[in-house]
Amino acid sequence: MHYTRTDQRQDALTRLLRRGNRLTEQGKSASQRFSRWRLIIFLLGAAACIGLYQHAWFHSGNIALLIFLIIFLTTTWFHQQLKSRLHRLDHWMLIKQDLLARLQLDWASMNVQTHLAPPYHPYALDLDLTGPHSLLALLDTTFSSNGHARLQRWVFESNNPDSDTVSWHTRQRLIKELTPLSRLRDRCLLATRLISPDPLDGSRILSLLQQSITVPNLPLMVMCASILCALTIILGLWTLFTGASNFWLLPLLLYVGLYFSLSGSIAPLFGRVLALHLELEKLVTVIATLERSTFSKQPTIREQCQELFTEESRPTVCLKQLGRICHGLSVKAHPLVHLALNALIPWDLLYVGKLDRLMTQLKHILPTWLETIGQLDAASALARFAYVNPDYHWPQLETAPDLEHPPGITAQDIGHPLITRAHRISNNLDLRGEGHLTIVTGSNMSGKSTYLRTVGINICLAQAGGPVCATSCSWSWLQLYCCIRVTDALDEGLSYFYAEVKRLKVILDAVNAITSQPVLFLIDEIYRGTNNRERLAGSESFVQVLQKSRGLGMISTHDLELTRLAEANEHIRNAHFQESVEDGTLKFDYQLRSGPCPTTNALRIMAQEGLPVPEEQ
Repeated sequence: MHYTRTDQRQDALTRLLRRGNRLTEQGKSASQRFSRWRLIIFLLGAAACIGLYQHAWFHSGNIALLIFLIIFLTTTWFHQQLKSRLHRLDHWMLIKQDLLARLQLDWASMNVQTHLAPPYHPYALDLDLTGPHSLLALLDTTFSSNGHARLQRWVFESNNPDSDTVSWHTRQRLIKELTPLSRLRDRCLLATRLISPDPLDGSRILSLLQQSITVPNLPLMVMCASILCALTIILGLWTLFTGASNFWLLPLLLYVGLYFSLSGSIAPLFGRVLALHLELEKLVTVIATLERSTFSKQPTIREQCQELFTEESRPTVCLKQLGRICHGLSVKAHPLVHLALNALIPWDLLYVGKLDRLMTQLKHILPTWLETIGQLDAASALARFAYVNPDYHWPQLETAPDLEHPPGITAQDIGHPLITRAHRISNNLDLRGEGHLTIVTGSNMSGKSTYLRTVGINICLAQAGGPVCATSCSWSWLQLYCCIRVTDALDEGLSYFYAEVKRLKVILDAVNAITSQPVLFLIDEIYRGTNNRERLAGSESFVQVLQKSRGLGMISTHDLELTRLAEANEHIRNAHFQESVEDGTLKFDYQLRSGPCPTTNALRIMAQEGLPVPEEQ
């Protein structure tokens, strides 16, 4: 059996997990010993101190109490450090277990996130981009809502090369540079998981900036409140020490009146601020992790992170300041402390003033920071996919197709990334030239639909910036349109056949549209929803129109009569899958061969399942 780099990666992850399990067991044993020693130290200290105090040796008892207290607190501190390391190790183990599950396509062990495809998407449903066992479920290991959305955009909008703020070449270089940086990726993911299992939600942070503080003349109000508080304290002390009249009541009443008149404007801030603690803590830890990395050998990462490394407005400094302000405002959650602080100083107004000044500073730069984090997060997800699949190939984009290399795709040993390696069968692919198409025929269950999905999902991966499941791949940018998985729409009153017709009309409009990139169409079992005569006539007409368009692609069919179109048109090729019969059982090798399919198997399958079939003549 051939030992691949993916096998080596799997062995390395398995060894890491075994070592992690050993460290966990050792840590738990050490934690139990710490617990026993803490109990022993407490009991010995209590017995010694009580014995010394009973003998009236108070000085010795006090010294013993201090010594045992120091020993107990020191032991407790080391125990807490051990617990923190065990907690960190547990989360690290979960990350590695999830990584191994993604390598093995063990869906039950993956931490899968939810994705919804845009309505009427040209290929999401056909290629299994969403769902529990889908491409995005496999790819998405993001830790932030921005990264989650960015990754979805790269996959769902891969037809448009300008859908992102950076070029495709920059994106692929970024993913390539992140691929070997497994420690950095794990640290960023671990930093957020240790704080909360929920993703970093940048929209909640931005919502605070987008809703301006509506306190009128805020700086003047802060100054007036501070003066009134100072007068109240000064006059109160003067009354206390000299017995003068209670003049302090006047500034106090004015301060209370000012506070309550502004409380309606301040109150909405507290709900938003209280929800920001965890989000800000996650953002600070992720940016701090990136700041500790120099990226001396990763120029693309350094270029994309330059907004995070500016000395003028260091993100961690600004965000820690924002975190302290939010922490100060969150005192409102403790009514007694909140009342006492605001009685002495205009606590709320001072912190609202600080928040207003910092919001003005961050309003334009914080969205850029979150956008950068989201881009690195999405790129890290694809880099993690490349890391666990080192045998996958980085596709080469042809930017200027010519007569020798017309637009299209050429790939060797292309396979389906959602099929386990033990069951995955690879084929070669050479589909080039506008108006060129391949008619794929074959028996039932021979692999036609899977092959079409294999081509489509790898194009989607390539145009998202990731590696493809192939040993080599070169392609020009293509607009992908599929008609593979068609379902009737009862809520819209559409039958299966009419739903298929509408999908084919979308493809027809796309191939005839004036665009800069040709269309790659993948059509499975064309017109399967109607009778044989009309299906063949409609299929022939549809193929002839496609052959004259800017599209190229593949159509699978059971109609062997359709393969005759290749005889009179050099732009049309035939390919097929076939089966063999061994010991009365159908066997499939899922290998694509040239030419039309020479066999059929529908009657054999019927007979195997006990259905009546005509007797062979």
